[in-house]
Amino acid sequence: MEGLFFNATDGYIEGIVRGYKNNLLTNANYSNLTQCETLEDLKLQLSPFYGDYLANVPSPISTSIIAAKTTEKLINEFRYIRAQSTGALAKFLNYITYAYMIDNVALLITGTLHERDTRELLDRCHPLGWFEAMPVLCVATNVEELYNSVLVETPLAPYFKDNLSSADLDDLNIEIIRNTLYKSYLEDFYEFCTTDPAMKDTSTAEIMSDILAFEADRRAINITLNSFGTELSKQDRRKLYPSFGRLYPEGTFMLSKADDIEGVRAAVEGVVEYKTFFEQGGFGPGGMMGGQQPKSLEDLFYHKEMEIAKMAFTQQFTYAIAFAWVKLREQVFFFQDRIMTT
Repeated sequence: MEGLFFNATDGYIEGIVRGYKNNLLTNANYSNLTQCETLEDLKLQLSPFYGDYLANVPSPISTSIIAAKTTEKLINEFRYIRAQSTGALAKFLNYITYAYMIDNVALLITGTLHERDTRELLDRCHPLGWFEAMPVLCVATNVEELYNSVLVETPLAPYFKDNLSSADLDDLNIEIIRNTLYKSYLEDFYEFCTTDPAMKDTSTAEIMSDILAFEADRRAINITLNSFGTELSKQDRRKLYPSFGRLYPEGTFMLSKADDIEGVRAAVEGVVEYKTFFEQGGFGPGGMMGGQQPKSLEDLFYHKEMEIAKMAFTQQFTYAIAFAWVKLREQVFFFQDRIMTT
């Protein structure tokens, strides 16, 4: 029944997003990018997809300009579909931007802590996560001030208020803030997709529950691995795990008790994909498996994320393709960073 009236309200946006998806770089394009020896070669390969944005860029071109222009296209396209959206779809698109807001908050307060230039920090913030009070973040000195002077008027306020403390801002507390906000954000987004009357029992709920569960599991695993050798206690680490996902609750409980990589590997044994990731990443009993160089765990998670995003487009009448499209568009930024630093 959901498809009966979907096109009347949201069919136009779905058509636009599918059109955007058809303009993404193909495997052949990425293969050509790996052969680029200069930034001019890179610009030439990207021109069919970003021609209007790269056409008038003066030489010599820089990596920052390429990144800015490719990001600009994503921002313009996303803002267009959000401007045309109403109701549940508009709210869904807003949820996508909250993740970028969290990253911007963490970037600004971390940069300020290390006395980085404010203008440079603001320039590095992702436009999808921009909000008016962002420049004020640079003067916050503790968590309460950060909330009361800045975040209380933003969509992040509900995620922050429940976890408010009076701690000073240092590197560890900033990472705790970031992961606490992400935990609350993912739980809220998951609840919206699966329980909201407009979303419940729809293909959007089905696809997004899988996407968000994967993201929750990835964050739980990464938080555990990154906590080894730090001052973060096991009890505090457990508070940062989202309360859903394929690992929840048994797997996340085991993660909270893990002391090393072997403990993490044991915690993910019940999920075949994650178990395979650790074997391919060189963490399994077989090490490098046949003498081959293992892929990093980050790369394995990234490839799985792209696979899930591509699969979202196999279904119709779903908001999930907007989320998947943004993730697939980010692939070019990820790829640019890799080839520009090699």
